[in-house]
Amino acid sequence: MPGCLKIKDVHVTFEAGTINENHVLKGIDFEADASDFITVIGGNGAGKSTLLNTIAGVYEADAGHIEIDEIDVTRTPEHKRAKLIGRVFQDPKMGTATRMTIEENLAIATKRGQKRGLRFGLSAADREFYKEQVALLDLGLEDRMTMDMGLLSGGQRQAITLLMATIVEPKLLLLDEHTAALDPKTAEQVLGLTQKLVTEKKLTTFMITHNMQDALRYGNRLIMLHNGKIVVDLKGEEKKLATMEDLMQLFRQNSQTELKDDALLLS
Repeated sequence: MPGCLKIKDVHVTFEAGTINENHVLKGIDFEADASDFITVIGGNGAGKSTLLNTIAGVYEADAGHIEIDEIDVTRTPEHKRAKLIGRVFQDPKMGTATRMTIEENLAIATKRGQKRGLRFGLSAADREFYKEQVALLDLGLEDRMTMDMGLLSGGQRQAITLLMATIVEPKLLLLDEHTAALDPKTAEQVLGLTQKLVTEKKLTTFMITHNMQDALRYGNRLIMLHNGKIVVDLKGEEKKLATMEDLMQLFRQNSQTELKDDALLLS
């Protein structure tokens, strides 16, 4: 099904009309198909995080339109878009309740987009379901379901956060450099889990990364931003076969500049 995410001529400017005016997104046009796993890369200030936050509703577009699952969300506030979106942040401490248990966090996640009353409780069936889901992560946490989230390691917490973001399958999964704060070995484990969940659930996914190799390794589509515009868009076989050298050449060709971001070049 085409058109799961449509972005049409989106502009975002911060502090408009002042001496500090910053036109960050400059007419972004983009359309993702259902089940696309898109990696997003670009240098510092390219507009990656601003684009993701505009999709999520944190920032409102000055111009243009955004559709998720054929619903126009351009002027829809962030809390109302949440029923369509699953999100994992860069900081493992975000997106979870530190002083609540693993199973309690999962219980909250299953209520995304639903009206909530004053009652909160976990049935035996709920607990068994959450235990089964956590066991699929293969981290040995299924026997520690009553442990507070704050006691988990960064990698364990991101894995649970991923599960929370996808336990009720979202129309769109947003991953905001969700492995950047982890050590390389743990980051690789979380990325492997990401690939597993996205593939098995056929989730349309938008993953920002600072690592060029990861951008090429994961997903079926890659976009690269520069100065608020998409300068590279690789799909399918072209993306699968691309190398870092190919990506650098395309960037130079389409942006008429050299990539100077050390975080990308040294990753």
